[in-house]
Amino acid sequence: MSRFEGSYLGANDRISPLAIMECKICWTPYDPAEGDDTRQILPGTPFLDLPEDWSCPGCDAPKHQFMVREDPGSAALREQQALEERTRLLVADFQDVWHSKMRDVPLVNQALNVEAVGFRMHDGRPLGVLIAPWFMNLVMLPAQDEDWSALVPGAKENISFPSGDYEFLHNRRELVGGYKACSLFSPMGDFSSQLQAQDVARAVMLALFDEENREETDRASDIRAAREQELAAAEAAANAETDGSAASPAEPVVAPSRRMIITGGLSRDTSGAREAEGAA
Repeated sequence: MSRFEGSYLGANDRISPLAIMECKICWTPYDPAEGDDTRQILPGTPFLDLPEDWSCPGCDAPKHQFMVREDPGSAALREQQALEERTRLLVADFQDVWHSKMRDVPLVNQALNVEAVGFRMHDGRPLGVLIAPWFMNLVMLPAQDEDWSALVPGAKENISFPSGDYEFLHNRRELVGGYKACSLFSPMGDFSSQLQAQDVARAVMLALFDEENREETDRASDIRAAREQELAAAEAAANAETDGSAASPAEPVVAPSRRMIITGGLSRDTSGAREAEGAA
């Protein structure tokens, strides 16, 4: 019968923690929101977390005789699985670069390894931080229905986030195809461990979507503009002096870049993303 085409049969990767299962023998449901009083299974326990010897409270059928009745989390699960596969290919691409080209380069940090951190969907596209022994980049991958194979390596594009606008460079790799990268750190000598790099990467993903960071850099730009006006006025006054003496130059006020803000001021503002092939 078509009713049983979705039988569970142990396919753990096909159901989410929210899945409501149903015994295909007696049609008794298991709802994770309710649990199972007969076996003292607490509410909130997903079907996948039930003991292996758990059986249907209606007919004692084993777990593998259950099928999916409905799964409110299935769409989110499929999206997460697709995201994990895309980031797996990204990591595999740069692991290949690491082993084939970068391992013996003097500036690499041997304490680090290639890892994708904090990836999430943003406007339908995977977005997260890629850590490597020679760089840390914010990376955006195309949506499922987008083809970025024609991206020209080195082309620049500004992309907007709640915290501001950031410059991304276009590039392509064999496995992941076209992608866009915003340089955060390069080289990586200031990181003492992979754990520290992971913490910074997660902090970047939080700061990227914090609107207060946009306000902070905007305020810094206002300060710089006001200071430039003061310096110009001082210079004009000095030039008007009859003895011709010049005013002492004041230290310029430099507004922090968006990138410095989201990295907690740890990264220096360099132009371009030093990534992929270890370019300077």
